[in-house]
Amino acid sequence: MTLNISEQAIAETIAFHGHSCPGLAIGIRVADYVKQEFGEVEPHHLICVTETDMCGVDAIQFLTGCTFGKGNLIHRDYGKAAFSFYQLAAKRAIRLVLRPDARGGTHPQLAELIAKSKNGELTDKEKERIAELRGEMQERLMNLPLHDMFTVTSVDFKPPRGARILQSLTCEACGEQTMESRTRRFAGQTLCIPCYEQVEQKM
Repeated sequence: MTLNISEQAIAETIAFHGHSCPGLAIGIRVADYVKQEFGEVEPHHLICVTETDMCGVDAIQFLTGCTFGKGNLIHRDYGKAAFSFYQLAAKRAIRLVLRPDARGGTHPQLAELIAKSKNGELTDKEKERIAELRGEMQERLMNLPLHDMFTVTSVDFKPPRGARILQSLTCEACGEQTMESRTRRFAGQTLCIPCYEQVEQKM
């Protein structure tokens, strides 16, 4: 399988994330698809909306230039391996969703072993099996044809609004500066979200 991403860039992505894993492979292939679909795009002309916070988002940040700090990576906590990209210059948008069978038939076995590992009940043989299954899945994800890996649809070109710089207010409970849009009013006080939740739960 030929990728539009060099071996060096993949190695740098792994270093950025801290390890190689199937989740990171998904993000690498998402970036691979975007590069094939849109070509090389200036980072400020591309917006990604990710519906998951899994490992692959690190690859998307590193390889596409969409980052939280620039405001062109937006996380919506839907728990889906789904990624929308808005190409601002071309006024085009697509949504990629990982196909249910992309991980292969061994995914249920791997998921079961990982769940068991949370309780510290794995045997040495089961630990070896996890490593083996992870390796097999990662190899599959890095080599699966993109049309077999993702369902891709065009979406309406309605890119999310860019980040705005708002006034900072002082939380009257903790004294910390908080962006105005993230404050709450409670009993006549201006509170940050953590302080608001703390007092609201006591009612």
